[in-house]
Amino acid sequence: MYRTARRRLQRLLDLRHSHLMRNSAIGVEKESLRVNPEGSIAQTPHPRRLGAPLTHPFITTDYSEALTEFITPPFHHIHEVLDFLRDTQQFVYHNLEDEFLWATSMPCVVPGETQIPIARYGHSNAGMMKHVYRRGLGYRYGRTMQVIAGVHFNYSFPPEFWPVYAELEGNRQVLQDFISESYMALIRNLQRFGWLIPYLFGASPAVCKSFLGGAPTTLQEFNENTYYEPWATSLRMGDIGYQNNKENRLGIKASYDSLDSYVESLTCAIETPCPEYEKIGVVVDGEYRQLNANILQIENEYYSTIRPKQLLNGNEKPTLALKRRGVSYVELRSLDVNTFDPLGIHAEQMYFLECFLLFCLLHESPPISAVERRTIDENELRAAHRGRQPGLELLRDGQGLTLREWAAELLEEMHGVCELLDLSTSGRPYCSALEMQQAKVHDPELTPSARSLAEMRERGEGFYHFARHMSEIHRHFFMNLPLSEQRQRYFTDLATKSHEDQKALEAADELSFPRYLERYYAQH
Repeated sequence: MYRTARRRLQRLLDLRHSHLMRNSAIGVEKESLRVNPEGSIAQTPHPRRLGAPLTHPFITTDYSEALTEFITPPFHHIHEVLDFLRDTQQFVYHNLEDEFLWATSMPCVVPGETQIPIARYGHSNAGMMKHVYRRGLGYRYGRTMQVIAGVHFNYSFPPEFWPVYAELEGNRQVLQDFISESYMALIRNLQRFGWLIPYLFGASPAVCKSFLGGAPTTLQEFNENTYYEPWATSLRMGDIGYQNNKENRLGIKASYDSLDSYVESLTCAIETPCPEYEKIGVVVDGEYRQLNANILQIENEYYSTIRPKQLLNGNEKPTLALKRRGVSYVELRSLDVNTFDPLGIHAEQMYFLECFLLFCLLHESPPISAVERRTIDENELRAAHRGRQPGLELLRDGQGLTLREWAAELLEEMHGVCELLDLSTSGRPYCSALEMQQAKVHDPELTPSARSLAEMRERGEGFYHFARHMSEIHRHFFMNLPLSEQRQRYFTDLATKSHEDQKALEAADELSFPRYLERYYAQH
């Protein structure tokens, strides 16, 4: 079953172009909850000294005013990404007052939905659209679900790679069409093998009881304030985390067979009314509750483990950008925050992920049938809830295969891919990263999820106290790092400029908000 990937890899290795993979573009987005000294979600606004979240390119907010998001620009080298991510978080820490950043994906104490402040972006039309969209998420799915934090890994292959790869494949398409088609093939395979990510990097096997707000659960009790599952890897990726269950019930599922089918399926969901959401209302008592009452308000509402992406021109719809200019990069979204690293992600994870994405590109990738789609969803849930369970079986081609057998098989096939990537750098970071993941397959106790539960047991504490302890360690790390005057000035200037840019946006608005939305959705 790996014959196609081996053939393509061998062709690339035969070229002996050591520079071929050198100019890939790599970026990271990392979310962290701001938490007050009592250990609850901060009720304070996004600190002004950090800049305006609407217009700041690197420091913004996600769903909540308290859910800080760090964005790196794309870099060619993994160490550059991590350096920027470190400096950004360090700047934020030095501008927090009596607050700290939560070290895990699953949130701190959640005293209730009303204690989760929705992010605000000023009174421009663009800012209001972002706020109302989040308000709609709260009405549709509840606010608590929206404060789960994650890490996104953004990646594009080098421009030099694509003409070579197209020639090796004997493909005579317009190059951008070939690139888009190849990225969609990668995405299909990432979904097929995506259960591997929560197994290797999942770090959310437990959750504070307050997260469920007293709702019935099948989770087991770890102690008086913690629920968990003994073999879980990533509850964030499981039934209690990110799911599009309502969209599934309505028969809306994104299609990844081609870029056109992906755009069409999301467009259909954005344009199809949903009776359940119509009951919420769009404008009630003069206030917007959601952007519309359709199955999706906008494309980003559809949760997926990986997305095809294109840079937007101004207020352009994401699907329209993809339709016009094709796929530019992919955004892998299934990573938990790495509890054991102050940055939230480690270099060895990133080296492995780059290898994994290239492997998914090279592997044969037929369309995903309805049966396989159900299998993909089932495998992901099994890996999230029971990934470390001895003898756990996943489904492959209708047959049972243990997770550990399949994982060992996949990682063995990635050796050649790592060797290719190591040609473009000094040392052997890709092969070393792969060996670290193979060790986790051999010994599940090395996984972050197992390490988290082991520390909780060893310290005799539940999830909240464990996560708070790790958060304090990370705060100490950042507060004791020197931030150069040049770096401090860089982020301070960015913050100042972002406030100026937001004011300019607000001053430039000429349309009413309803007319602005009408024009946004009318884009063709």
